[in-house]
Parts: sequence; structure tokens; C-alpha cells
Amino acid sequence: MASFKVPYVPTNISSWGPPPPNDTTSAAAAAAAGTEEPPTSRFAHLPYAPFGRADRLGRCADFTTQSFARTGDATFGMGGGGFRSNTRGGRDAAAGNKNLEFQYKVDLEESRDFLLVDSSKAYGGSGGGNYDSVKRFVPQARRKANTQRLRQLNARRNDGAAGGGVVGRYNQPQRTRAGGRFGGGRGGPGGRGGRGGGRGGQWRDRIDRQASVSIRPDWRRVEEVDLGKLSKGTSTVSHLIDNSLPKGVEDLLWCGFLDQYNDQFDKVSTRTPAPLKRVETKEFYPVTTTDDPVIEKLALEGKGTVFATDAILAHLMTCPRSVYPWDIVVQKLSTGALFFDKRDASQFDYLTVHETSSTPPNPARDSSNEAELMNSPERLSLEATMINQNFTQQILRSSKYRTNFDLPNPFWDEEDNDGMEPASVAYRYRKFDLGDGITLVARTELHGLAKDRQKADTSKIITNISANKKKKTKGGVSNPLDVPEGDQYMTAYALNEYDPSQGNSATSLLARPGGSISWREKIDSQAGSVLASELKNNSFKLAKWTAQSILAGASQMKIGFVSRTSPKNAYDHVVLATQTYRPADFAAQITLNQGTMWGIMRMFIKLFADQPEGKYVIMRDPNRSIVRVFGVPMGTFEEESEGGDSDDEDEGEEDEEEEGGDGEKEEGDGAEAQAEG
Repeated sequence: MASFKVPYVPTNISSWGPPPPNDTTSAAAAAAAGTEEPPTSRFAHLPYAPFGRADRLGRCADFTTQSFARTGDATFGMGGGGFRSNTRGGRDAAAGNKNLEFQYKVDLEESRDFLLVDSSKAYGGSGGGNYDSVKRFVPQARRKANTQRLRQLNARRNDGAAGGGVVGRYNQPQRTRAGGRFGGGRGGPGGRGGRGGGRGGQWRDRIDRQASVSIRPDWRRVEEVDLGKLSKGTSTVSHLIDNSLPKGVEDLLWCGFLDQYNDQFDKVSTRTPAPLKRVETKEFYPVTTTDDPVIEKLALEGKGTVFATDAILAHLMTCPRSVYPWDIVVQKLSTGALFFDKRDASQFDYLTVHETSSTPPNPARDSSNEAELMNSPERLSLEATMINQNFTQQILRSSKYRTNFDLPNPFWDEEDNDGMEPASVAYRYRKFDLGDGITLVARTELHGLAKDRQKADTSKIITNISANKKKKTKGGVSNPLDVPEGDQYMTAYALNEYDPSQGNSATSLLARPGGSISWREKIDSQAGSVLASELKNNSFKLAKWTAQSILAGASQMKIGFVSRTSPKNAYDHVVLATQTYRPADFAAQITLNQGTMWGIMRMFIKLFADQPEGKYVIMRDPNRSIVRVFGVPMGTFEEESEGGDSDDEDEGEEDEEEEGGDGEKEEGDGAEAQAEG
């Protein structure tokens, strides 16, 4: 009869289960008992995941565990504050931390040689990396071409606003058609940002905006600034921020003219609205810094070390409030002088609508749906810009009450007016002493003269100007000191309502764009609540307007509230109210600190102090609250302006051919377009 031999049974004195492979106590016990040596366990050095009886059994190589193990990812919405998933709860997410041995690990040695290939279109512009061709100022011929281009742009804008339908959309400038930088709002239509598009939103509702300009391989990153920390003074560049106000302000030159404000617009209400008229004989000139002949003259005379326009300065001073991507070009000369510019093909001069709203306008997904296109960010931007321009000129009285200044409008060509005239704008060139050897020369804009209802305070509008003798000119006065007593300089802007909901219930309020309220119901009785709603939805735009008014030294800021005659009609508008604010008081009301404004501007200026001569780009990230500064070749963006001029010439030639060859057909198409509009 065969005997049965008991196999080796390990003895684990320290814990339950088989002893570890290097346990010497078990080997000694086996030797004392006369049994065989413990064999090497086939489970030695094999990792395992500890688990409890209440835990769910996992899976081998669970690649989804890592995503659920992060805090907040087990729920959708505002980083964990939305609804929970039905498939896995928080307990599975927490259990994922135990299975670290089974999770995928990146091999650093293998990934070291892994590179992403840029498949975007290669950049082949003239000038490339030529650092010798420093763009200082444009010649006179180029400046005249730019003036002609701006004239055609104004004509195209008017046609686009009046046309409607397919014709109106075709007449829009190329940079305002679908595909611009206005790609949606903060975190998509689901609500405030967060991973999943906000409360109730999902991943499919999230909108990834595109950068305002593509970053090219030959660009060199200089600095990265967190806008959230910048406004709080905790950024990595906080040592460059000096929140002191300018030590002195001096007026260098005045150009253009100003008309008198029509006090009848202060009486406008929802019961007696004023129809908004299209200004078809006025031209606007959003000329950038280096295209300004007056700034060129002041730079050659050594009047300053930094040159910019009020629009660019206000944009940078209030950039922590921005949401949409943008870019600004900076040129540093061999003398150390800085010029802040905007690109010719950028969207910089177009106003945004509900940019800072929790539910911003959605991009149009169906190009054939005119109602959806009408409320897209691109079309709303064009509509808001047209409303603002028309409003600033309609609220003024006739040229009989005009005040002229030292020089005429520097951008208007009197010989080639074609029945047009420049808009009522006074260009006030001012010099700000920022200390530390920084002298800022800025071209600021004023839009009219308004009566001071409280007291004639001319000290707010008169500073140290050029010591020219008072000299009367035909049609007005040439010196700011000759402004009629009691008048104050003012700026004018317009907010627009584009799609108010009907009714007053809580459901309808939630359905409104940005949670706003109907102006026709509230603006007469609760003007403060309407303004508070606009401060939430258009915080960046209002802050820019306030900063521009402060830079220009305006004593009053007129804000008009313009609404559509019908929510489905984007071409006819009415003025429902006009409110007047003191820029300094309004800045305090919207929590815009003037010291912080100047501190941010000083920071951007000092960033380039240690940089070599060349061209730079300040860019806002399209999806993160970050601003990056890049050093770019000198020829960058030069082909944009050249291409724009050639396109305008081609369009002009095509128009001439069409007019000569098929005039009758054009008239018929125009009549059809007007009927559709």
C-alpha cells in the first residue's frame, strides 16, 4: 500500500496567508521539524490589489479607472458640481486609487523621442526672418491706400447693415464672416466654464475657440502671464506692476472737430423712443498707431518713448476681464521706443456682444438658417459696431454748433471726399509721465460737447496745451480754450439688446441671453437693474469704454440703450434711453481701479525693457485666462496689409466692370435686396 507524504505546509507567524519569500523563520521551523525546504512560490513578487468584502471587483488593465480617480471627474458639469453618472459612482472613483499597480504607466525612455508634427499650412510671407527691415512708419502712398481701404470698408459696412439676406451677408467685410474669432463664450452654452460646459451642460456643448492668430514655428516665447493672478497682484510679473497714477498729463495737439450734444436724447424713453438712423455720409477712421502721421511727427520730435492709441491702451489695461482671444503687435526700435499696434486683418475694432455672459451667443451651426445666423457672434459684432457708430453721430446737433480745433482730421482726404465728411471726433494727443523714464504718447478720442447741468467746470477739460494764440477760424474756434463756457468734453457709446424674451416669469428670465432682463419693461423704472445686467454680460466692453473716457480726459460719458424694433429684425433699431455718467464715478461703480489699470500698462511696457529690437505679439489664449508674449520675425503680418490692399483694388476693378457691363442687372438686384431687407 502506497504511503501518503504530507507536502510542505508553510508556517506564517507574522500574518495570514503564505509567508513572504525572504521569511527566514519559516525556513528554520521547517528544518527543525525535519521537513523539506520551502519551495519558491510561483506567486512571489507578483503585485496584487488589496480589497475588502464590500468593494466591487475591478478588471485587469482597467484603463478607465484613471480618469474617474481624479477629484470631480466622477460628475459632469462644474468640475464635480453637476449631476452624477449612472454607471459609476464616487466609490468606484475612490477605489481606483488602490489599483495603481494595474494602471497604465508611461515609459519615459520611449516617449522621449516622440514628437508632434505640425501639419498646418507653412508660412511663406515676404520678409520672413529679416530683422533689418524694421517697420517704422508707412510712406504717404501706402497711407493713402489705407485711407481708400477704410473708405471702402465703411461703404461695405453700411451695405451689410442695410442689405439683409444673402446680399447683406456677402457685403460684410471678410473678417466678419463666419469663422472669425468670436467662437462662443466661457465654457459653452451650458453655463460658466468648468469641464463639461457648466451646470447641466455636457461635453458636446463645450466650445473650443480658435486663437486670433496662428502661432508659427519661428516664434519665440518671451513671457506668460496669468490674467487671474495679474488682477490680484500675485502674478509672476507682479514685481513689474506699479499702481501709481501718472505723475503728469500734457496735451500736445488737437485735431478734428466736435459737434454739440442734442439734449433731446436725455428725454428718450420707452414711451417716446427715437428711431436709430443710418449715418451714410460720415466716415470713421480706426487707424492704428504706426499709420498715424501725427504720431509719426511726435515720435520724430522725441516727444515720448511709448506710443499707442486709446483703444489699444484701454484694451490692455482691462484685459483681465476679456474672454475672447485677441492679439496686439508691439514694435521696439533701436532707440528703445515702443509702438503698440493692431493687425490690419484683426477683429480688434469690432465690438463684442455678451462676451462675459454665462450664456454667450452660440456660433451658427446651420448656415442656411437666417435666424440662427442673425444671432451668431460674428453678425452680432457687426450689428453692435454699426449701432455704436450711428448712435454717436445721431445724438449730435447740426454743424452750425461745431467747434474746430488746431488741425483738421489727419486721416481725411479733402480732395477725395466723394460727398462724405469725417465723423464728429476730436483727436486729443496726450503725453503721460509714468515715471522711471517712461513717457507715453497716446491718441485719444472725444465725441462731442455737452452742457454741464450742475456747474461749469472747465478745469476738467483744459490742461497744459500748446502755447498758440487764440485764433478764430471759419465755422468755429481753433483753440480748446475757446470752447463755450459751461461745455464739457464727452464720449458716447451704445449698448444693444438683440433678443429679449417675452414675459416676466422666472422661466423666461432664465431663457434670456445671459439671464438679462427686457429693457422695454425695466429701463424706465429700474435703470439700475438693467445696467447691472449689462455689467455682468459686457463687463470687458464697458471697462474699455470707461478707460478710453478716462484717457481722453472726458468729463461725461453718454451710454445709449438701443434695441431692435423686433427680435427677428437686425436692421431696424430704436434708442430707448440715454444715461450720463462721470467716467471716474462709473469706474468706481464697475470696480475698475485706475491704479490697477496703469499698473498693468506699466507691466507690459517693462516686459520689453530687456528685450532686443524687433517685433513682438501679445496674445490671449483662446480657452484659458492666459496672455503670452512672443518674439516674431520683422516681416510677420506685413503680407496681410499688402494682400488687403490688393484685394480692395481687385474688388474695385470688378465693380467697375459690373457697372459698365451689366448696370441694369445691378439695379434689379439692388431693388430685390432692399425689398428683402
